[in-house]
Formats: sequence, structure tokens, C-alpha cells
Amino acid sequence: MAPRPVTLITGASAGLGVEFAKQCAARGGEVVLVARRKDRLNQLAAELGKAHVIAADLAKPKAPAELLKEIRSRDLWVRTLINNAGFGLHGRFDALPLDRQLEMIDLNIRSLTNLAFVVLDDMRANGGGAILNVASTAAFQPGPNMAVYFATKAYVLSFTEALHEEWKDRGIKVSALCPGPTRTEFGDVAGIKTLGSFDRLAMDAGPVVKAGLDGLESNSAVVIPGIANKAGALSAQLAPRSVVRKIAGSLKF
Repeated sequence: MAPRPVTLITGASAGLGVEFAKQCAARGGEVVLVARRKDRLNQLAAELGKAHVIAADLAKPKAPAELLKEIRSRDLWVRTLINNAGFGLHGRFDALPLDRQLEMIDLNIRSLTNLAFVVLDDMRANGGGAILNVASTAAFQPGPNMAVYFATKAYVLSFTEALHEEWKDRGIKVSALCPGPTRTEFGDVAGIKTLGSFDRLAMDAGPVVKAGLDGLESNSAVVIPGIANKAGALSAQLAPRSVVRKIAGSLKF
């Protein structure tokens, strides 16, 4: 019996990850839900039906390879990877714990890169696949008071665009989803009590995820959901860097 194709969703226990799981399941096929909090994953899996649960801390160096091994042991292969796991921290660089900032780099960059690499073998062997890496509008500018987070998302965007070019004519779709402020648990983890003036512009998770999945289906290199987010990303690219970083540093959360 041939292995069955699945959609692998990381960070599936909360926020965009939950919405990705719901929308991917609704579009048909099986999903693999991955996060640290197994109780939340089990609850979501029970709601979805055709879902597999694997609890893992993807910030650990060996976790992506072990995850793929477990998926293969269940006679599954990853046709679509939703690289959603990640977190941010708010505060001045020297005032935040170094170990947490390094963990952020491990999860937001190292794990995402590792997973993208290890799933490609199965995608090539089975005639194609798709990778959606969740970046952010933060990728388009430096972020004083969230320096490491913004830098990790700049990496995700650059890395994804490069992969898109490498694979666009070889049967594998690669897209970067760059949401702006979104109503999820992200702010609670990051230590952001309010989005300030961005509260009224924040999007719900549903439209953000739909835009990402639709963009992946059409193999768009970069997907920015929402008119305000598109305008903000464009202005960050057109304005002088000195102006962009001053504006970003003046924002109050």
C-alpha cells in the first residue's frame, strides 16, 4: 500500500495554526498537527476528523528529522508543508533573556529551514508538493524593540523567495505568507499588551489563512493579506532605511 499524502502544519495548537488546520481539513485530505501542547492537538484532531497528532518541540535541533521519520512510519508523506511554528518577543535586545531569543532563532529560522529541506525528498519522489512559510510584514523593515523577531522574518521571506525561484518550474510550489497584525495569541507570548493604533487594522485569522492557502495554490512567491498590510510593506520598501527604522522604533505597543 502506497504512503498517503498529508498536509503537515506546525504550530498547530493555537492562532494561525488552528485556522490552517481547519481550512486545510475542509479542503480535503489528511492533516498532521504538530506542536508541543498535545492536549490541544488532540482536542483539535477530534474536531477535524482525519488528523494525526505528533507532539514535538521543533526548536530542538533533531526534532524535524525525527518528525519526518515518525510521519513516514505511519505510511504518510508530506505533500504540503505549512511552516507556521514561531514566536516573537517584545523589548529591548539587551533586556530580553538571551536563551529565549536564541530559541526564537532556532524555531523561526533553523527549524523552518530544516523542515523545508527534509520534506523535499518525498515531494520529488512523488511528483511534486508545496511549502508555505509563514513570515510577516515585519520582514520588510528592521524592528527596534523586537529586533530578533523582525530579523528572523526577514530571513524567512528571503529564503522563501529564493526557494520559489529554484522550484517554480520543477513541480514544487513555495510561498511566503506575510501577515500584518492579526488577532491571535501571538501578542500574549511576545509580551505585547495592545497593538495600539494597529488594533483597528488587525485582521482575523480566517482571511489571513485563506489568503495564504490561495496564494500557495497559485504559486505566488509572496502573499500579503489585506490592503493596509500591502500598503505598509510597499512603503517600507520605498522609503529610505533611516526613515523606516525611525518610524518602526517609534511605534508603541
